Amino acid sequence: MKVGLIRASLPSYFPKKYNVWDQAETALRGLCDDEGVSLYVSPEIPMGGADTQSVLDDFNTQGVDFVLLLHGGFTMGDVARTVAASPFRCGFWSVPEPIRTGDVQLNNFVSLNMSLSIARQVRDLRRNPVQWYHGAPDSPKLQDRLRSSLTAIKAITELQGAHIGVIGGLAMTFYNMEVSTSELRTRLGVEVAHHDIHELTDRMASLDGTRVSNEVSAMAAAAKVDGVSDAQMALTARAALALGDMAEAGGYAALAVSDWPALQNTPGMHPGAAFTWLEEKHALPVASEGDVLGAITQLIARTVTGKVGYLLDMTEPDLDAGQLLMWHGGGGPLYLADDQGAKWINHPMIGRGTEEGPIYGAISDLVFRDGPCSIFRVARNASACFTMTARIAGRDPSGFTGCRGWLDTFEIDGTDATLEDVVNTVMAHGLEHHFVLVPGNVSGVLQEFASWAEMDILGPVPMKDHLDARDFT
Repeated sequence: MKVGLIRASLPSYFPKKYNVWDQAETALRGLCDDEGVSLYVSPEIPMGGADTQSVLDDFNTQGVDFVLLLHGGFTMGDVARTVAASPFRCGFWSVPEPIRTGDVQLNNFVSLNMSLSIARQVRDLRRNPVQWYHGAPDSPKLQDRLRSSLTAIKAITELQGAHIGVIGGLAMTFYNMEVSTSELRTRLGVEVAHHDIHELTDRMASLDGTRVSNEVSAMAAAAKVDGVSDAQMALTARAALALGDMAEAGGYAALAVSDWPALQNTPGMHPGAAFTWLEEKHALPVASEGDVLGAITQLIARTVTGKVGYLLDMTEPDLDAGQLLMWHGGGGPLYLADDQGAKWINHPMIGRGTEEGPIYGAISDLVFRDGPCSIFRVARNASACFTMTARIAGRDPSGFTGCRGWLDTFEIDGTDATLEDVVNTVMAHGLEHHFVLVPGNVSGVLQEFASWAEMDILGPVPMKDHLDARDFT
């Protein structure tokens, strides 16, 4: 990602007198360095539309992704209008007055106000917003606001050209996770490539035994092996290595894998623990059941938080207690485990009710440590995004075997929500049943991401005691 800074003002010595340009550039460059973003500062200070268009043409050549128009002093409306009419994502920034008595020195907040009102005349701000910023370059609040924009737009730029490998296709009957790859390409620039499940199993079978043994040892060092046979751990390691090799060969940023039922037939395993290991060790998102949008949601989570999130089901709403169990019996990294740590166990559901019992198909077993979290999903062929926050609040018993945690204290789109509201919102929006959980409250960045990406933000739909067709969106 690259930010392009335009320094704008009427001819005046005041921006230099008060060191506006140097302070702004220094602070912005430091912020960009922290976020892994490039900064390009235009050498020109445009006064009118033609000058500004020349700067934007230069930005296009430089590969700028986000234009930041700094009102160092009063800035002509022609400058703001030209930037707003461009296809760039953009933000307008002004700094406070250096003194607050006597003659006005910069008069740039008025200019900022004027610029935003001009922008709405030439740009659909609902679909292509312009963010505004006002504050001194070293202001923590300003820095946080700018950081939110940089992180959100970086998530969009990292999706551009990202490749997702789909292995085995969509799990059968999961029609709600069908996706248009053409729409994904158009909306986000994401490419999807498909592989037959036999490519995975053939790769697993041909792996070098020493490499497999080393991988089993690394997994055993990361979490206790509890009841899983040596043969199943070896199959798990083979699956992890083969999936990693396929991701590397295909240049895939994430995978979406149909983890059942084919792999239970041949070679007789479940790859949940392999998914966990790839996410924990390599930060490679792996969405179960062939969920492509789940994989995209994971990529966003990784950019925003620096770690892969947890792809989970909303499994059990305890309406009496107001707590929601989020769980999955497949993958999920290890880093959010509570003090009890994580274990490798046999998949509890495969084989149950048979004479052999659940003796194959390793998964990770862990309970999330308490704390704030965010839950979100990109939906509707990447045209919409749902986000909520909650608190992980452990209880005894801790829930179903697998990756899990009980949640309470919900908030959707800045509005407090009961568990009934959460359930009704999910049902009314028809959200697919995989959600990504990440620690911490990052809802603001996620909503800003959705705004820059031209996605609908799916808000709360409060619970009612009767059917209301207007709730369905």
